[in-house]
Amino acid sequence: MSFASQILGLPKGTDSLLRDLVHDHTGMFFDSDRMELLTVKLSPLVIKRGFNSFLDYYYFLKYDDNAQSEWENVMNAISVGETYFWREIDQVKALAQTILPNLVAQKSSETIRIWSAACSSGEEPLTIAMALHEAGWFQRASIEIMASDASSAAIEKARKGVYRERSFRSLSEERRAKYFSAYGENTWRVRSELQSRIRYSIANLMSTNDISGLASADVIFCRNVFIYFSNVAIARTVGAFARSIQPPGYLFVGSAESLIRATAEFTLEDIDDAFVYVKEP
Repeated sequence: MSFASQILGLPKGTDSLLRDLVHDHTGMFFDSDRMELLTVKLSPLVIKRGFNSFLDYYYFLKYDDNAQSEWENVMNAISVGETYFWREIDQVKALAQTILPNLVAQKSSETIRIWSAACSSGEEPLTIAMALHEAGWFQRASIEIMASDASSAAIEKARKGVYRERSFRSLSEERRAKYFSAYGENTWRVRSELQSRIRYSIANLMSTNDISGLASADVIFCRNVFIYFSNVAIARTVGAFARSIQPPGYLFVGSAESLIRATAEFTLEDIDDAFVYVKEP
């Protein structure tokens, strides 16, 4: 039991109640080995609200009419912000080299919509925008890049577009100089011409209302999210994608993630040495 749990009080059974409530609302599942991590992340919120125990906080989140705004704080507390530019770039290259030409040929003058479904602080959608710019796609086709995250704090960072050295560990110095400007000590700010290519919003993947419009994209990137979700939450989210995505639709997940047991509505394909799930017409 963590120090925070001892101070605040964690009656027997409360941990599973709180874990399941968080899971239902966010999709993130904290198994027994990670329960202490959940309580450590939530304890500052419990204290800030003036509660004496996690059980009080559970009842507040579940039943209070004003709990909706608190869920924003919960999501900010538990979200994982580990990301960087040019991550798993083979998938982005497959998009630029093969998938986009196919989509443009099939959809003619229609706008091609790409959605980064868990964009964190913006490195993934900016990487997509860089790759498409270098391939000349913004001059050849109408392309919209949408980016969302359940964490309002992450979206605020993405909109500011200011990054430290850690975000650039896989990006060449040439690209950093091309797309970013120095901004203080060891920080860089994305240039406006690249940032303007992306439309940011807050969206919880477990909320149909939040994602139905976004999921009607032609291409969805939802990478390194499902490693934190339960199987039930994965199936629910992928099912929502399948119902809305525009066939032929393309879904990218992280290299350590598999949807083979989660859905039969997408077919796994190898495109340019990158794995992608395809929803056929």
